[in-house]
Amino acid sequence: MPQLIELSTFGDPNGKLTVFEKILPGDIKRAFYIYGVPPEEQRAKHGHKKTWNALIPVAGSCRIIVTSKDGEQTFYLNQPAQCLIIQPGDWHIMDEFSSDAILLVLSNEYYDKEDYVYQKP
Repeated sequence: MPQLIELSTFGDPNGKLTVFEKILPGDIKRAFYIYGVPPEEQRAKHGHKKTWNALIPVAGSCRIIVTSKDGEQTFYLNQPAQCLIIQPGDWHIMDEFSSDAILLVLSNEYYDKEDYVYQKP
């Protein structure tokens, strides 16, 4: 089941620092970011068998629709302290990217094409 969390953020007149730690099980084995997506396009349209992902909007905004065994939920990510955790079995679509959107994805598994599930539950 997806979970939206607020990352610990510390700020002073010199700026802010947001911390990502102890959130995904195991180690972070893969990091990538998505950007330059036209607003009418959809990304992802898949789930994973064993991979956990953490989605962080470092700039701009986007919408994530997650379908799990518990139903469908919609999340709007638009703050760099937001983190959406997508667990194994959560099927998701990313869309409505703003023109300045940069979505950071951290995974606890290396890329493995056999881990992907393309059928919506």
